[in-house]
Amino acid sequence: MKVGFIGLGNVGGKLAGSLVRNGHDVTVLDLNEDLMQSFVERGATAGETPEQLMRDCEAVVTCLPSPAACAAVVEGENGLINGVSEGKIWMEMSTTDAEEIKRLGAMVNAAGGSAVECPVSGGCHRADTGNISIFAGCDRPTFERILPLLTTLGRRVLHTGELGTASTLKVLTNYLATANLLTCCEALVTAKAAGMDMNTAYEAMKISSGTSFVHETESQVILNGSRDISFTMDLVLKDIGLFQEIADRHNVPLEISPLMIDIFKDGIARFGERELSPNIIKRLEEATGLDIRAPGFPAEMTDDEPEEPGYEVIPTGLSR
Repeated sequence: MKVGFIGLGNVGGKLAGSLVRNGHDVTVLDLNEDLMQSFVERGATAGETPEQLMRDCEAVVTCLPSPAACAAVVEGENGLINGVSEGKIWMEMSTTDAEEIKRLGAMVNAAGGSAVECPVSGGCHRADTGNISIFAGCDRPTFERILPLLTTLGRRVLHTGELGTASTLKVLTNYLATANLLTCCEALVTAKAAGMDMNTAYEAMKISSGTSFVHETESQVILNGSRDISFTMDLVLKDIGLFQEIADRHNVPLEISPLMIDIFKDGIARFGERELSPNIIKRLEEATGLDIRAPGFPAEMTDDEPEEPGYEVIPTGLSR
């Protein structure tokens, strides 16, 4: 399958890298020409416009920073919608709004193509090795058609249902990850204030009922001091804001979510929207005057799992 890939940022570049590394015929497109050139040097082809990619490729993947950016690529000048014809597939891998993906997907379907939302979860370090998890929302025949591509891009692939379901679940899981991050920050600073050894505190949290994926990854770069997970506060605020919008739409009176939004708005006001998201802990560090760094933790996360072929995950209680 000839694949177009639009968006070579922190996540998209790593996902596109998995396709190139595994021998797929990939045409890339990004506003940053240096990023495109780096892929050309690895065997990819440089694209010209989203429309051209869709005309020339069987499937086009987009991985972009916002719903607005996605809309511009799909329906803007030289947008990919102009290149859609019978059998073409658009795969949206960004974290976006379910209603927006359904709107744009309906345009692609009406033009004879198929739209798939397939956001990823698991961190940039797993995107880099093809071991990330993927949610896929689309009709079942389209899912089965693109499953070989998805199992190259990721390790665990879950078909979530029709278009819109994957975006909803992705936003939900990002909300949970953000809640985990904030509670880990509070626990680490409180442990330091109570005189605990931070290496020991990390291990206590890791081997206990209080552990989480976020603790075992982000707490490490927090304790290192780099705070580098290639994800920024503005993106966190976008994601938890999308989750709040879903709750509002369905009249769910959330209590923790609005507080989390206020915390990240305050973090952005203090440190800037492009500040690394784990540096939300700086609010507590500044309030207490504490330094919670500890020796022996990595500056960035790497995936120590070997790259292996992916597979479809079947939901608990359901059969294939």
